[in-house]
Amino acid sequence: MNTSRFWVVGGEYTSCDCEKIVQGTERVIGPFESRTEAERTWRSLSEDHRPQAQVRFTIAQEPPSVLSA
Repeated sequence: MNTSRFWVVGGEYTSCDCEKIVQGTERVIGPFESRTEAERTWRSLSEDHRPQAQVRFTIAQEPPSVLSA
């Protein structure tokens, strides 16, 4: 069975170009078994930080792995 997990990652960046994250603000949330679950968390975090232009989150997907049942 091929399976892939999802993570929500991000934090506050030094500028709006989002190239360098401010140390200590990094967040990694997960794993989530489905993209839908990850999107719910991403949406909530994004709404919570909407007024902060330099805070960004994204969804990262692990490469699929083969798990034996």
